[in-house]
Amino acid sequence: MSGISGSKLRLGEALVQRGAMTEEQVRQVLLKQREQSGVDKLFGEIAVELRFVDAQTIEDILNQGAS
Repeated sequence: MSGISGSKLRLGEALVQRGAMTEEQVRQVLLKQREQSGVDKLFGEIAVELRFVDAQTIEDILNQGAS
């Protein structure tokens, strides 16, 4: 997953480390995010939309990073 920068990478990595998503699912979310570049959706929004993870898990990980 190298070559991808920003919070998308960190959130994706955190989800994989937690076992909430696979690396393949992270790649699918990033691909969809690139395809919808004009829509301006966040990684977590797309991951939830695709039903790879629930919103509470995203929130938990984001809150851990803020502390």
